[in-house]
Amino acid sequence: MNRNAFGLAMAAGALFLAACGGGEDTGETLAQQAADKRILHRGNTAEPLSLDPHKAAGKWEDAIIGDMFVGLYTDNAQAEPIYGMAENHTVSSDGKTWTFTLRDAQWSDGTPVTANDFEFAFRRIMDPSTLSQYASLLYVIKNAQPVNEGAMDPEQLGVTAVDEKTLRIELEYPAPYLPGLLTHHTAFPVPRHVIDEYGAAWIQPGNVVVNGPFKLTEWRTNDYVHVAKNETFYDADNVCLNEIYYYPTNDNNAAVRRLRAGELHINSEFPGQKIEELREQLPGYVRVSPFLATVYYVYNVQRPPFDDARVRQALAMALGREFMVDEILKTGQLPAPGLVPPGIANYGDGAKVDWWDMSMDERKARARELLEEAGYGPENPLRFEYTHRNTSDNPRVAPVVQADWEDIAEWVDVEITGVETQIHYDNLRAGNFDVGDAAWASDFNDPINFLYLLETKTGQMNYGKYSNPRYDALIEESNRTLDMEQRAQLLHEAEQIMLDDMPIIPMWYFVTKNLVSPEVTGWEDNVVDIHRSRYLCFEDAAPAGAGAVSEAEADAAGG
Repeated sequence: MNRNAFGLAMAAGALFLAACGGGEDTGETLAQQAADKRILHRGNTAEPLSLDPHKAAGKWEDAIIGDMFVGLYTDNAQAEPIYGMAENHTVSSDGKTWTFTLRDAQWSDGTPVTANDFEFAFRRIMDPSTLSQYASLLYVIKNAQPVNEGAMDPEQLGVTAVDEKTLRIELEYPAPYLPGLLTHHTAFPVPRHVIDEYGAAWIQPGNVVVNGPFKLTEWRTNDYVHVAKNETFYDADNVCLNEIYYYPTNDNNAAVRRLRAGELHINSEFPGQKIEELREQLPGYVRVSPFLATVYYVYNVQRPPFDDARVRQALAMALGREFMVDEILKTGQLPAPGLVPPGIANYGDGAKVDWWDMSMDERKARARELLEEAGYGPENPLRFEYTHRNTSDNPRVAPVVQADWEDIAEWVDVEITGVETQIHYDNLRAGNFDVGDAAWASDFNDPINFLYLLETKTGQMNYGKYSNPRYDALIEESNRTLDMEQRAQLLHEAEQIMLDDMPIIPMWYFVTKNLVSPEVTGWEDNVVDIHRSRYLCFEDAAPAGAGAVSEAEADAAGG
């Protein structure tokens, strides 16, 4: 769609934009008004359950939280780590102590951001009473696991405010990927003075205080989240947008209609089977690129029949991934022989299941043999439920999954159930499922971010409660290995052990599937599909220096 056509499409959304602050009719097209007022409308997959950095777990929540808060490191437009609240750092010779000097920055109420805010935040997320689902991501910090499990007091966590401008983080083992990890919302500071006053309600509009480029102003459940520019943000002069609306676009077909009507500028998904139609009808909108993400199915290994590895292997090998990616998804996904996606740093080629090169006929025959060995047949049929997210192409894939499994033998009976994304993941974390679909997108570019999911200590994010002492020992050994090549070998061995156990079924490596109006500038495709709104603008609307990155920030990537 060219710019004139986009203006006509925006006119169709007049009532919608007026309700959202589109402004009076001055003779401009509504597209021009949106650009002039710098108001962005983003489709964001699902309704957030929480915008508290320590309570959130979904990518759709991170998209909003990452616009409101900034950690020691933050993401640049290419989603590479750059300095955020930190302005420099040093690392000890053993790689286990990182000391950060903070920049001059303020919370949105004018209160200075200090090292004490970080000390409080790290202790808060590790405090078991916080009930953080994602705390295990930070177990690299000294004493984090025992603190999170209630065996130590939060004051014993290896995070110390040396003074107001100096923060020291001690690690259990060297972590060269720490800058990337610290861009994640689990590592964001939170304002103690506000939390002390409002408790759990601190994150609500009217109460919330932030240190990032945008501040929460309104949240209408299942309608939209509205944020406005935070003028106290340290780089506010280079932030173009004044307001952003995020919409829970569970229905991608409906989201496409809203894009065509000019009601959205961006949506973070689209129906894969419509890619050619979208390229024709919305020229320049379709953005597909490699993505460090894996779709996988997880077994509840705590309940029969999935406590039997023969059953798990049989069901895994019977799925026709090639058909699914070529005929249903259609946007460049790759069948996955393992969990860790190709192209991830510090790893090389990943492990793969040992039956990967067998034909589908051979796989189906072997799957039947394994199920019969496990005691299933006409007199003891295999029955279970497969649950999936009701978003993206998942509902279209589910009947194919069901057919593949039931094709193993006439005595395999599979019920399929679609569930809203947030509820589905809640069920996974609670162990309320037989087999469920899931996806993991990289929080930072290192294989441990995927492989940690199957560690016994990971907790809620290890949905099926898989536990293998040898797997755990290899991951632990890799954590303490300074030689990166040897570390990669240990991680590869661990992944192979896990695949032989098959507590999960790797399905396909994902690609980004975004629809972005050509009117929007500053969007950079990247392998982790993170797009912070501080870098976005509209054509001919950017202030001088918008999207610029300071020299100090640019020098900060890496350790």
